Amino acid sequence: MPELHPEVAAVTERVVARSRDSRRAYLDLIEREREAGVHRPKLACGNLAHGFAASGEDKPAIIAGRAMNIGIVTAYNDMLSAHQPYGRYPEQIKIFAREVGATAQVAGGTPAMCDGVTQGQRGMELSLFSRDTIALSTAVALSHGMFEGAALLGICDKIVPGLIIGALRFGHLPMILIPAGPMPSGLANKEKQRIRQLYAEGKVGRKELLESESASYHGAGTCTFYGTANSNQMMMDVMGLHMPGASFINPGTRLRQAVTRSAIHRLTEIGWNGNDYRPLGRCIDERAIVNAIVGLLATGGSTNHAIHLPAMARAAGIVIDWEDFDRLSGVVPLIARVYPNGAGDVNHFHAAGGMSYVIASLIDAGLLHDDILTVAGARLRDHARDPKLSGDGDDLTFEEAPAESLDETMLRPPANPFQPDGGMRLVKGNLGRATFKTSAVDPERRTIEAPARVFSDQDEVIAAFKAGELERDVVVVVRFQGPRANGMPELHKLTPPLGVLQDRGHKVALVTDGRMSGASGKVPAAIHVSPEAVGGGPIARIRDGDIIRLSAEQGLLEVLVDSAEWQARAEAAQPPDGLGTGRELFAFMRRGADDAERGGSAMLAAAGL
Repeated sequence: MPELHPEVAAVTERVVARSRDSRRAYLDLIEREREAGVHRPKLACGNLAHGFAASGEDKPAIIAGRAMNIGIVTAYNDMLSAHQPYGRYPEQIKIFAREVGATAQVAGGTPAMCDGVTQGQRGMELSLFSRDTIALSTAVALSHGMFEGAALLGICDKIVPGLIIGALRFGHLPMILIPAGPMPSGLANKEKQRIRQLYAEGKVGRKELLESESASYHGAGTCTFYGTANSNQMMMDVMGLHMPGASFINPGTRLRQAVTRSAIHRLTEIGWNGNDYRPLGRCIDERAIVNAIVGLLATGGSTNHAIHLPAMARAAGIVIDWEDFDRLSGVVPLIARVYPNGAGDVNHFHAAGGMSYVIASLIDAGLLHDDILTVAGARLRDHARDPKLSGDGDDLTFEEAPAESLDETMLRPPANPFQPDGGMRLVKGNLGRATFKTSAVDPERRTIEAPARVFSDQDEVIAAFKAGELERDVVVVVRFQGPRANGMPELHKLTPPLGVLQDRGHKVALVTDGRMSGASGKVPAAIHVSPEAVGGGPIARIRDGDIIRLSAEQGLLEVLVDSAEWQARAEAAQPPDGLGTGRELFAFMRRGADDAERGGSAMLAAAGL
């Protein structure tokens, strides 16, 4: 086994030490739940009868109680392209379970919100809190005590983190996450980006823009850019929570179905009555969480996981912070360039060697923990394999990862990376702490010093851009966008106009207590600024014209104002809460949310986790 990189080992030890008490409490919880929690054998006859009343041909097996009953938690809806393929999965999973003497029931459904549909709209203010709603829905689904294991069906932005958070409260159960795969490639990403910028400049109309977007997002499956959804899939792979090679197989193929079948068969082998018991709460430990951060950095994944990973870790009694990300980013090289960090999409990435190559090469470089408990292997390296169908198409086999990248414009070995660091840095100073994703930003733009122009809404920025008010060097500050203000919506409407200003030769940066995800691009941005404007964050004191210095290289985020003047300034008033589109129903989540660095969760804060 290759020796673990010293800094990866040091960060892991830092996480272990910080989490010692909370992790011990979590492990004690799931042990108690296994021994004394709600389980099928302990249910009263009336409870049990309700539980199997509609189970049809599976009723005798459930009554007998000798075989595993798998709970299916599904995020299916047919508006969200990534989750539309899940419509037929429950019936297939029931058949796959019967093949090995088990049963399966749909335990419950969770919401599955599409950030692509709500982007720039009011509904995006519900997006972050949909993660906690999904976690709660998952807990409700598994609370019946009818199941000895679970299949979690989810892919996209908040769905996988929400499933994990909720499922970890039932961490004594074995569970496997089952993806559905990306849609086939459509319009080239570079062309899509070009049309978006032309629209922002008023050079093409809505008709041309819609044609471009429709040619890009054109069918069933996950969007093919490397944003939060596909970063989720990468993380589940490097944490060993998928079947090997499961992430990026297109929907509706025989191979996709064969891998799903193998996941259900495997789930029956890792139950608590067998010799290979692998509960979710043991699989997700400190090493697995560090692996997730390393994978994120090595592949240029979504910055949204600087929020989601701390929340997921907390649910397992593990405490991480942005310093962990920053220290790992200093030693983990960027080995993948997938749009928006490169020209090709996740289908091209998969064809170039994909996750099997990433896992194998990072283990060989000492950057991933190989010795973790996975759902399908003796170690993580067993997940560095690709599923294949035999010549007659009936038997599933797993082939070793390719020894070399099949396309070095997209995927490279750690010894010859695209850049030597992972491209996600912590910046801090008198404005607080923030995340700066450098992997898509040209090195000469990673330090910006310019006057601030302050806004409280992204639509205000668009209006100022159209009015020509931003035609200069400028740091655009968009505040009151944090969890406690308005639910921390993503601010992708800003990417095209800021990109236009940058292309015109101006020095441009964004500073915000809001979010940008893996779809963000070339404009330098300090995002997730914490503490946020609501409740006294320094970002609430910035005024138009203040000089702001943002530097990824130096790790700086500061306003260059005399200290006495700065301390004497009053904070800007918070805009009124938004009404409509259900936003008022989430007021209790906004009021109780904690900082982005802890995950921005009212649910975890109230639970004392």
